[in-house]
Amino acid sequence: MSPQLTEGWFAALAAAMLIASLAGAGFAASADTGSASDAVAVTPDVPDPHGVEEPGEPGVATIDGEAFDSLQNAVDAADSGDTIVLEGRFDERVVVETPKLTLEATDPDAALLDGGGEGTVLEIGAENVTVDGLWIRDSGLDRSGEHAGVRVAETAAGATVSDVRITDVSHGVWIDGATGVTVEDSVIAGHADVTPRTDRGNGIHLWEADDAVLRNNAITETRDGIFYQWAENVVTEDNVLWNVRYGVHYMYSDDNRLEGNVAFDNDVGFALMVSAGLEIVDNAAINNRGSSAHGILVKDIDRSEIRGNDVVGNGNGFYVYNAQNNELTDNLVLGNDLGISVTAGTSGELVAGNSFVDNDLQAYASENVQVAWNESDRGNYWSDASVVDLDGDGSSEIRHQPAGAVERIVHEQPQAAVFADSPAFDAVRLAESSFPVLETGGVVDHRPLAEPPHDDWRDYYATHDH
Repeated sequence: MSPQLTEGWFAALAAAMLIASLAGAGFAASADTGSASDAVAVTPDVPDPHGVEEPGEPGVATIDGEAFDSLQNAVDAADSGDTIVLEGRFDERVVVETPKLTLEATDPDAALLDGGGEGTVLEIGAENVTVDGLWIRDSGLDRSGEHAGVRVAETAAGATVSDVRITDVSHGVWIDGATGVTVEDSVIAGHADVTPRTDRGNGIHLWEADDAVLRNNAITETRDGIFYQWAENVVTEDNVLWNVRYGVHYMYSDDNRLEGNVAFDNDVGFALMVSAGLEIVDNAAINNRGSSAHGILVKDIDRSEIRGNDVVGNGNGFYVYNAQNNELTDNLVLGNDLGISVTAGTSGELVAGNSFVDNDLQAYASENVQVAWNESDRGNYWSDASVVDLDGDGSSEIRHQPAGAVERIVHEQPQAAVFADSPAFDAVRLAESSFPVLETGGVVDHRPLAEPPHDDWRDYYATHDH
């Protein structure tokens, strides 16, 4: 018998003995091993939704020099294409049914529309209406009754909500069947005193709202930041979402693009659920550590591209559940408790070019079969892998099994983490990676990268504005 085979069988025997002993025994040992994610420091720059002084003077709405002390009266008097200039405080709820109307504050936050805690504050029911620079406040609390700061009705295609502050509301902006709506450069905050958080409305809620553009908004203190139901071809870019349940939440919404958004300090950063054809590109999910604690949840997602995202300091970096035929490429997965979890029949995934760095547990797979990642293509970088790049092509000649017997034991019985660096566990890893004599269930990367594709990952370990 060759020395290599002898070494492999010895490792396999040691592994089998260890696994059997640990599986049948309780753990008396305990250890505080610390967490790589504890060191991740991120301070995104976000606005204070309540950090402005409200107007003190009664409201004045002006159309071509004619002044009104009621915004609703001004709206009723306006013709299509008119601009109503607003200043001061209006205590009323307003419905707009004139197309191509513009409601514009003299300066941002110079005009306040206060709904008095009842119903929807501003309802848009006509096409191509623009709302610019207003502060909209204090809707009713009945989220099931669609109370909102702004409701965009099905008849209001092409509406634009820009540079608006919306506070103390159930839903921030409810887009109810309208197409081609734009919400941009706005700040939205819900009722922070409503608990639990699931009793609040969403920051932006899309219901059968296709072709919307959601850009450069800051959303906090709501249930979900942005929630999609049967909404398609929506572009969502450069928003920041914090202190909510799910930063972004897709349900039954195909063919959408999410790019350049930051979700931090939530229960889940980005929750992708029961949808297909999504493009999730260049986003950041950071320090999402609520009850679910996923950076990016990929649940019942098909044929989608998840590329170039930073997934940092979460409980689970990626949680992939019953997902089919997706591409997870070129993501930085750093300092999470668990880098990636793959479960519930997930198959057909392309996983390549990712950097898995300093996660407490790099990967976990609940499958009993072995799933190969990138057997003939480029693999991923694993900071704990032993790589040998003899030909200098950037990939190791030694395969790496980031989710195998050791990872399953540690994940399912956390007390075993005290043995993670023991010679016996090292023997298991040797058998799984160097010699395929112990084909344990899990994930194997046949071409792990010798160097991380992301050379800026260390920036997250200092004070860092993303």
